[in-house]
Amino acid sequence: MPSAAVQPSFEDLGTPLSDVTFVVVDLETTGGRAADSGITEIGAVKVRGGEVLGELQSLVDPGHPVPAFVARLTGITTAMVATAPPIDLVLPSFLEFARDAVLVAHNAPFDVGFLRAACQRLGYDWPGFRVVDTVPLARRVVTRDEAPNHKLSTLAALFRATVTPEHRALADARATVDVLHALLDRLAPLGITHLEDLATAADPVPPDVRRKRTLADPLPEAPGVYLFRGPGDEVLYVGTSTNLRKRVRSYFTAAEKRGRITEMVRIAHAVTPIVCATPLEAQVRELRLIAEHAPRYNRRSKHPERQSWVRLTDEPYPRLSVVRDVRPGTPHIGPYPSRQAALAAVDALHDALPLRQCTARLPRVARVAGSPCALAGMGRCSAPCTAVGAADASYDGVAAAARTALTADPALVVDALAARVGRLAAQERYEEAGHVTQRLRSFVQGAARAQRLGPLARCAELVAARPVSVGPGSMAGGWELVVVKHARLAATAVTGPDEDPLPVVDALRATAEVVEPPVAPAPACHPEEAALVLAWLEQPGVRLVHVSDPWSWPVRSAAAHTDLARVAAAVAPGAREDDAVATMTAC
Repeated sequence: MPSAAVQPSFEDLGTPLSDVTFVVVDLETTGGRAADSGITEIGAVKVRGGEVLGELQSLVDPGHPVPAFVARLTGITTAMVATAPPIDLVLPSFLEFARDAVLVAHNAPFDVGFLRAACQRLGYDWPGFRVVDTVPLARRVVTRDEAPNHKLSTLAALFRATVTPEHRALADARATVDVLHALLDRLAPLGITHLEDLATAADPVPPDVRRKRTLADPLPEAPGVYLFRGPGDEVLYVGTSTNLRKRVRSYFTAAEKRGRITEMVRIAHAVTPIVCATPLEAQVRELRLIAEHAPRYNRRSKHPERQSWVRLTDEPYPRLSVVRDVRPGTPHIGPYPSRQAALAAVDALHDALPLRQCTARLPRVARVAGSPCALAGMGRCSAPCTAVGAADASYDGVAAAARTALTADPALVVDALAARVGRLAAQERYEEAGHVTQRLRSFVQGAARAQRLGPLARCAELVAARPVSVGPGSMAGGWELVVVKHARLAATAVTGPDEDPLPVVDALRATAEVVEPPVAPAPACHPEEAALVLAWLEQPGVRLVHVSDPWSWPVRSAAAHTDLARVAAAVAPGAREDDAVATMTAC
């Protein structure tokens, strides 16, 4: 192989093509389908660095006559293969010859398909060879102006191969070797110089994008966060990965299909890595960096100020309100990603409880009766505005029920809306049933989120440990330690297999970030960070080392109702089973 295809300065990015052992294989067969055809000849050439290391060739008895048209094409007749060894004797020799090599073939699915089928029939495990097909490589670099097609004979003539293909296995394999080397020469200027590049070499990647893969050169193979930087050191994009170099390198291959990201890569001039001790730390750092820099190529919103909460107001006659910030002394549920989702939860509560919906501030004891609204006439509002000379005690019960539904047991709301869904389904009003189900889902999800976040947000310090696995079924890889303050990740570390974790825990607690207490259930961090921390804490095997405050949520919490399949199961008696299915499909 000519030296032009080798760029030693990129060696640490993969396996240079000059160091790869290729086995170029070609088969002759009795037909075009492995299911009803047999192999009549195998030819293979082993090469590395442009040097031929060995060859293998053998006729094969297919076990049935060779069709006349195949004999005319290949010159292989039934008489020639009558005394040849069967495939069960030839295949083991080929597998040993090709062991630990990369298979190459022209129209590889055909040849590899026959080899895999033979392995399956004979009970051999397919070795899982990495396969390179020269046809798509040729389509990438050989234009129609140069050659009318990409057949082996056409390419061999174009590249002046030393052997002319003649539909005999070894000759065709030798010609494919010359074609492979010529194709690799053409691919090298496009940045395809390593074995790993060949996986995406056939897909069109703009040369200016592929050349920028050098940005991944200095990155470590470690978990962490990466920042693409553009003109003026602007942070264009923030991402996270368990292997920084491998992930960043994928941005410069055909594996990256996103147009916006390709645009970003074109203007990027550097990639800054931040190595993290654990994947959790990497995920948290990604969130914080996106919130800090607001990169224009990150689509996901990471702005906590855009989150909405549903609040029961602190008034003589409380009502529901959608707010941006959590205020002390009143129950809240959420956060919700949008105001629309929060309003859907409010509608669910109004469907179940006759809470007032007007925004006027009502005194506890009114001197003059107010005018009841239309909702009062429909029985959807308790109308405390009509009470005169004394407090409306009945509304206190409504407000208490709302408080319970928000902070403890949402069963009253769930049961009321489930019954309504059942009635609508029985009447085949599936679209309306879907809307009710969607409102119920918003309420339950927001209540469950607040009930999970609240206890962790109130906890001044929590220390937990998770065993680090070093292999399948192994738990002897040390400990992953985290310190959480008011739901915010304040410190993390990993200990070795033989290291005592308790001194590390003490050091982490002493050096952890100082976090000011928030107004619960809002956490002292981005809600998505709190969700990541909670997901980590709830993993199997996590052990609590220290907790400063109680960390729990109600037994009959909203989390017990998050599976809204029970809504379908609550369809009214006499309704058909497909009513329930239609109800859930509609939502």
